[in-house]
Amino acid sequence: MTQRPLAEPLDVLVFYVPVADTNAVLEALFAVGAGRIGDYDRCAWFTAGTGQFRPLAGANPTIGGVGELEQVNENRVELTFPRRLRSTVVETLKQAHPYEEPAFHVLANVAE
Repeated sequence: MTQRPLAEPLDVLVFYVPVADTNAVLEALFAVGAGRIGDYDRCAWFTAGTGQFRPLAGANPTIGGVGELEQVNENRVELTFPRRLRSTVVETLKQAHPYEEPAFHVLANVAE
């Protein structure tokens, strides 16, 4: 089998989302080009865990109430995307995610 280099640099998006909302957020990200690696698309990795937060004054929480500690069954999701799509992918995540302020980070893939 011949291996070929990736056509363009890929970065990694990592985010946390309620389990019930995972597929909807992934679909939005796939629609803008995330989750594609070479001849494969819709690539993602996720695992379940528990997220915790307490909304402060001024927050408009989707789950729970201001001043109340909340724990939610969430998935940690990781997927790659072409670096040139970074701003589009991040904006899509923010629009598709049910939380007012989703927790996420973008990692630059340096293995090119």
